[in-house]
Amino acid sequence: MTESSKKQQLYEAIRANPFISQQDLANQLGLSRSAVAGYIAGLIRERRLLGRAYVLPDHRPVVCVGAANLDRKLRSTDALALRTSNPASQSESFGGVARNIAENLARLGTTVALLTAIGADTSGAALLAHAESLGIDVRGALRLDGCCSGTYTAVLDRDGEMVVALADMALYDRMDPAFVDARQAQLAGAALVVADLNLPRDTVAALAHQARRNGTPLVLVAVSEPKMARLPDDLSGVRLLILNAGELAARAGRPLPDDDALKAAMREVRAQGARDLVVTRGARGVLVTAGNDIVDLPAPPADVVDVTGAGDAFAAAVCWSLVQDNSNNGGAEDLVLACRRGLHLSALTLGVPETVHPGLGPDSLATEHPLQ
Repeated sequence: MTESSKKQQLYEAIRANPFISQQDLANQLGLSRSAVAGYIAGLIRERRLLGRAYVLPDHRPVVCVGAANLDRKLRSTDALALRTSNPASQSESFGGVARNIAENLARLGTTVALLTAIGADTSGAALLAHAESLGIDVRGALRLDGCCSGTYTAVLDRDGEMVVALADMALYDRMDPAFVDARQAQLAGAALVVADLNLPRDTVAALAHQARRNGTPLVLVAVSEPKMARLPDDLSGVRLLILNAGELAARAGRPLPDDDALKAAMREVRAQGARDLVVTRGARGVLVTAGNDIVDLPAPPADVVDVTGAGDAFAAAVCWSLVQDNSNNGGAEDLVLACRRGLHLSALTLGVPETVHPGLGPDSLATEHPLQ
């Protein structure tokens, strides 16, 4: 057997099981462990493998970093009256911005990993088990004793619009820069990293630093106006920032009463280092930077059943499009197409009671036609 054929056999064995040990490879192929190590080093030099754990270039995951919560929804059955009891229906589901994006991506057929934090409770175990059932890699999750997993409780009016939401997410403050450093290999091997602003400010800065160093595209997704304080001053390394109009106003430090004001603020934030911005405006669609221009994309019509998860669906479809079309370093047309896909998936999600559309599949965004 020639040296090249041995290397090819080893490559095929790793392709079949990317987490196989060197000793198992040696036993399977009748080689010494030192010989296996040498062949692996050669494959890494050739960029046929991307380091530990032998990540193949065409199987690189999207790594989602941030919150994974137990979501509770309380929907009023009549007009809401404040400071008194209201009849309502209740439901529970799995949520969290990063987790929702990860589930959308997994259902769309993307290889996904989720880096999050959970408590030592039944909710945390259920969150991870559900993610694993969808094929999401959760081995890098931070498991914390002595605290509860994150929760998000939304109060909806009878039309499905959110009135108020309460979030217990203190455990994500434990996802500090050391957490990021401990997962450098996983992040460096990603096709794209998407992180939400439930993370501490220093952690977001650490992710941006890694993105600059490794050349891995980083997408940041805002979660609320108060948590815009977690966005670093220097946005160098950020491929894309997704936020709504109120969150952009929080970053700009002033009211933004119309689209001209929004566009001016987008240019200011872009000058802080972010390559591109997308600003969502609910039923009015989105504004997206496209080269030196800002494009206004209208939202498609939607029958609103529940608004929860629609923004996360938008972000997931944008990330899917950037990876699917290999357009992380592409032009303005790629991001505009990604946002069109995002608006399509957001509209679909608005029309179902679930946080993530249960009918998603690998072909759901291949065209702009609705799911059947």
